[in-house]
Amino acid sequence: MNTPIRSEPLYRAADLRQIESLAAEQPLMQRAGLAAADLGTELCRFQGGAVLILAGPGNNGGDAFVAARHLRQRGFAVSVVFAGAASGLPKDAAAAYRAFDGDGGSALESIPTGPRWSLIIDGLFGIGLQRPIAGRHAELVAAANALAVRDHCPLLALDCPSGLDADTGKLCGVTIRATHTLTFIAAKPGLYTADGPDHCGSIAVAALDLDAERLAPATARSIGSDLFAGCLRARARNTHKGSNGSAGILGGASSMVGAAFLAGRAALRLGSGRVYLGLIDAQAPQVDPLQPELMLRQPEELLTAVLTALACGPGMAGGERALALLEQACTLAMPLLLDADALNLLASHRQLQEAVGGRAARGVATLLTPHPAEAARLLACDTVQVQADRAAAALAIAARYQALVVVKGCGSIVATPDGRCFVNTTGNPGLASAGTGDVLSGLIVALLAQGWPALEALLAGVHLHGTAADACVATGQGPVGLTAGEIIDSARSCLNRWIAHGR
Repeated sequence: MNTPIRSEPLYRAADLRQIESLAAEQPLMQRAGLAAADLGTELCRFQGGAVLILAGPGNNGGDAFVAARHLRQRGFAVSVVFAGAASGLPKDAAAAYRAFDGDGGSALESIPTGPRWSLIIDGLFGIGLQRPIAGRHAELVAAANALAVRDHCPLLALDCPSGLDADTGKLCGVTIRATHTLTFIAAKPGLYTADGPDHCGSIAVAALDLDAERLAPATARSIGSDLFAGCLRARARNTHKGSNGSAGILGGASSMVGAAFLAGRAALRLGSGRVYLGLIDAQAPQVDPLQPELMLRQPEELLTAVLTALACGPGMAGGERALALLEQACTLAMPLLLDADALNLLASHRQLQEAVGGRAARGVATLLTPHPAEAARLLACDTVQVQADRAAAALAIAARYQALVVVKGCGSIVATPDGRCFVNTTGNPGLASAGTGDVLSGLIVALLAQGWPALEALLAGVHLHGTAADACVATGQGPVGLTAGEIIDSARSCLNRWIAHGR
């Protein structure tokens, strides 16, 4: 975990088409095919091994033909299955097909049954696919997936695994499950969110000698430590607990006190000078025996304490009292994070929505951290619609509530009211366990309490949450059985390492 992840521009298909049109005079297909051949050569287990290439009816197929020609010239036994018609290929792809054919290559109609493959390359569809793969194409996708498993060989997708929506990460029917994806010009958001990570494998970008950001503004960015590097400052030696802010956590209703404890412990260990818990359960303990540094208060007392940031929702439950507490919290002139049941109350009570909107008008930051089901409630839609385009959902919530938003899940999406969007690439399935969202709330509110700007605190908290889980897995603590509490100390270590290394 010593190597920082830098943010990268992400582009939707329509924006990439614009870039391609601006660079139409450049030999992009030749560059893409050569890059694919270079990576394929690295991945192939045996020099001169058998390589299966699936070429589709469009420009992705053209990239595949260029790669096939280079691999043949390097001595590989290349079999190209062409799932299209030469007469229907676009201009550049048709030229690539003719060059492959003129160099002695031949296109097959079906996959040969004899070879044991050293490498399979998917060049069927790439980006822009908007319909489910069917018929012969679906059969080829299923066969490629099965053969890669049978032969234990790499499966390299060109630009985007066929069947995956490169914009959203949604599956369009049967989909290539690649071990590696070489994406062209710039990365795409769908590779990193929803079903993208499960189907892309290791992702590399071949820029094709273009500077995408010079040609067109990015649709989104991946989250990297450079986006909040200015906040990663070492503490002065002449400091005290008051210098590091006071975080408040409001929640902990009956049978859910543990959620508030997790958030509080995370806030304390991520550097907040003081952490106060306002526990709603009248029978709640008076002290956290595992973290006695936490200061426990009645909820009403918490809201009158001198705080620098407040998180509401971990284990909060619903009801009139919770609603009244949230309305009071919205009047406070400090950064406010709403999670869990606080989001459900927000979704169902207009007066609370107006209170949140009033905060934006006063220039006070509000942060919302929904999982997909909570996001659906905030948008009055269903979870399927949210997951179909997670970035669009996050942007819609941010605009509707005039708040900074993270829609959690595989490839968490951060969105701002002014239309900026960020995709997180850290994390693993170990985070799919109870309490990890409460820990995330604690991490973010700790950074807010210490004076971090709201967007930087949200980006850093989300990125750190995933990085901490990845660090746990790297030392054998998961992903199976990784618990929320284990992430807290890992997050503390990662943050201190970032600060020490100045990133």
